[in-house]
Amino acid sequence: MEKQWYVVNTYSGHESKVKEKLEMRANSMDMKDYIFRVVIPEQKEIEVKDGVTKEKIKKMFPGYVLIEMVMSDEAWFVVRNTPGVTGFIGSSGKGAKPTPLQPYEVDQILSNMGISRFDVDKELEVGARVKIIAGPFVNMYGIVDSIDIPNQKLVLNVDLFGQETSVEVELSQIKIAND
Repeated sequence: MEKQWYVVNTYSGHESKVKEKLEMRANSMDMKDYIFRVVIPEQKEIEVKDGVTKEKIKKMFPGYVLIEMVMSDEAWFVVRNTPGVTGFIGSSGKGAKPTPLQPYEVDQILSNMGISRFDVDKELEVGARVKIIAGPFVNMYGIVDSIDIPNQKLVLNVDLFGQETSVEVELSQIKIAND
């Protein structure tokens, strides 16, 4: 099973408490191998009021939290039963597992916050092997040559007709190769 991003519904205004509880429960219930990152989608907004400029943090989706996790029965139970969580988005209920977000959806939300779907320090580094999942080089494997997080792009070395060739792809077009 691979880790993917899911949307969790919370009581409105409780996003920070839910994030804190989820991170605490992931540690205390030994779920660190299943629950990885919890993100509250926010963005900075400049507000001018009475001639005074203020910078505010505004929630992009009030009442929702993103969670990167491996969807196991145990992890699903831990997240669902966290105080403040009302459920997963994309689940029909009745014990059905939720549908994960597509990589391009996650990339769009996280790039607005200046972060990446990949934990660049741990997962994505120069020399890492990745699989291309979209675009003209789909299903090809490559080795990361350079990473451009602000522009959400990578340069990969791929084997093209027996010759190593550099290609530029977007972060949303790859996944970490586990095979």
